Amino acid sequence: MTQPSPSNSSQHHVTRREDDALLRGQGCFGQDVALPGAWHIAFVRSPHAHAKLLHLDTEAVPLQGLVAVLTAEDLALHSMPHANPLLPLLHQEDFSLLATHTLTYVGQPVAVVVALTRELAQAGAAQVVLHCQPLPARTDHHLQTGSDHPPTTRTVHRQGVLPQGSAHVAQVRLVSPRVTAMAMEPRACSAQWHEHDDEKKCSITIWLGSQTPSRARADMAQVLGLPHSQVRLISPDVGGAFGAKASVSPEDLLTALVSQCLRATVSWTATRSEEFAAGMQGRGSTLQGRLHLDDQGHFTGLAAELQFALGAWLPFSAVVPLRNAARILPGPYRTMALDVTGQATQAHAAPVNIYRGAGRPEAALLMETLVEQAARLAGIDPVALRLKNLIAADHMPYATASGELLDSGDFATLLHLACDKFGYDRERQQQAERRARGEWVGIGLALYVEPCGQGFESARVTLHADGRVTVASGAPAQGQGHATTFAQLAAQALSCEASQVTVLMGDTDHCPNGTGALASRSTAIGGSAIVQACRTALALRDGGATYPIVVDDTFTSDEAWSSGCVIARMAIDPDTGHPTIERLVWADDAGHIVNSTLAHGQLVGGAAQGLGQAMMERLVYDRQGQLITGSLMDYAVPRADDMPAIEITSLHTPSPNNLLGAKGVGEAGCIGVPAALMNAARDALSPLGECDLNFPLTSEQLWRAMQPRFDKDL
Repeated sequence: MTQPSPSNSSQHHVTRREDDALLRGQGCFGQDVALPGAWHIAFVRSPHAHAKLLHLDTEAVPLQGLVAVLTAEDLALHSMPHANPLLPLLHQEDFSLLATHTLTYVGQPVAVVVALTRELAQAGAAQVVLHCQPLPARTDHHLQTGSDHPPTTRTVHRQGVLPQGSAHVAQVRLVSPRVTAMAMEPRACSAQWHEHDDEKKCSITIWLGSQTPSRARADMAQVLGLPHSQVRLISPDVGGAFGAKASVSPEDLLTALVSQCLRATVSWTATRSEEFAAGMQGRGSTLQGRLHLDDQGHFTGLAAELQFALGAWLPFSAVVPLRNAARILPGPYRTMALDVTGQATQAHAAPVNIYRGAGRPEAALLMETLVEQAARLAGIDPVALRLKNLIAADHMPYATASGELLDSGDFATLLHLACDKFGYDRERQQQAERRARGEWVGIGLALYVEPCGQGFESARVTLHADGRVTVASGAPAQGQGHATTFAQLAAQALSCEASQVTVLMGDTDHCPNGTGALASRSTAIGGSAIVQACRTALALRDGGATYPIVVDDTFTSDEAWSSGCVIARMAIDPDTGHPTIERLVWADDAGHIVNSTLAHGQLVGGAAQGLGQAMMERLVYDRQGQLITGSLMDYAVPRADDMPAIEITSLHTPSPNNLLGAKGVGEAGCIGVPAALMNAARDALSPLGECDLNFPLTSEQLWRAMQPRFDKDL
């Protein structure tokens, strides 16, 4: 079947980025990339979590509109790129893009159906029959119950010796289920093959919603066997990513391979069901900790055991959540001894990747739950206990017990700011009065620290003779407003109007090689690269250089550490267990803020996702590895009426590690808010003793925790 010749690809993507264009409906998202003559892809997927693949039957696939059914044999054997070994990988097997002999998770791609339309491709994929022999599945249940299956990676942080015979020891075990990133836009990838007489000059253009376009191009080039110069990757407007689009997936790479194999233009867009079953997932941990205190309330030791879930294959950043959680402990506190061990173990389930916060929420959840429980054990107000143990501002920069270097911060002032805005003393008095009337109401606090990425980012600044400025960044955007922020930074550095600045992002043909937008690093590091390049451009201009003046620059930075304090008040209905978040007060320190409106939006957006994890979101697999929460009928996400008003105040402690004094802001809400909500729920039920609560804090769980009260009443 002959494919119509596609027109020039450049007309299908506008590289100039203007954030207000998205509000006017003029964005170019994955499904807006309409390539003439494109064939459509659908994937035949595994129905088993673990099985031996005996035979693949394609006889029932309708021929009308069908282009091809491709298996691993047709596309040749290709494997996923290896994970980033930020922690030692004890074993990592090559993972085939298409399953060959063994199926390892529900939703795993087994074959590719190519057809004239998306509907025909999906209908064809549904007719392919897999003959399989089921095998026992290893699930996250084994992780939670202490399976002896060997971990894929582990980490240890130790300093000092844990005390014996402590005056008080708080201990807790917390289970956080997997969640899905639930971006507004599912994954989408299109690829256009460019044929040339000289085979060595053939090239491909790929449209992929990615947080890391440069790395994605490198991964594509490796699988395709092409030099980077023959692969152009365009990351158009991205409708949400949250870490889930920081690594390429098998489907992304297979779309490019099909384009190369058929010498054609092809397109794939995931369904929401596919995203649930086979997309990148987040969280999935079992956290245990013991916090030792002396008779004065000083923290004398922290012991923690961290178990993280991994899927059947490892995305590039798979080990990051475990690494972050382990190195962040003990958070903003001093302690004389630290013993943290962690491991991450694979299961027959979808891949686990970084998800907004990536280990930071787990560290805050464990530490802050322990601190509040310790306060109840010792009979000390939780604010007073924190003030007694917080790292002092005049000790910055501070080397933590886990070997990290906190660059800046004033944790005590953050705590005071939050308490003042909350009216802490008055709120405690009102809580006592409400409890006396029979109400179940709790106040929960959480302090957090947030490492905000390190390494390099790139920028290219071009000064034109007519006063226009073009800024190209290696960091793309997924809705954070980078075009506005980057234009503002360039305009300030060059003393021009922001309207004179055009920002280019996400196109490897027009942007320098960069790290990407992840780890809350874009403004601090990417913005610093732009400012540095602008300063160099000004020096060249003042030195008499001729137009256009083009400067390529990179900025490399150590980590900046954000911090904050969240206080929540929650009431629980005694008859139904229904929780109501009555107040949420937040003091955040993200250093120097470039654009307060965009920063506020990032804080509130992160808080919404943090609330979702804490109160309602949960992916559930059965013991055979089947996902039983695979749609929005079974998986709850926050709606507008679930969100309380959020009272935010800010402290601006600049970081010395970048030119702007900026710190990350995008992940903070996912870090501090869940821990505060957990502590508010536990405080509300504290008259019953220490309740064993886990996320999500559903009405059913809270109602069951309250049942001892009814037993006593009887």
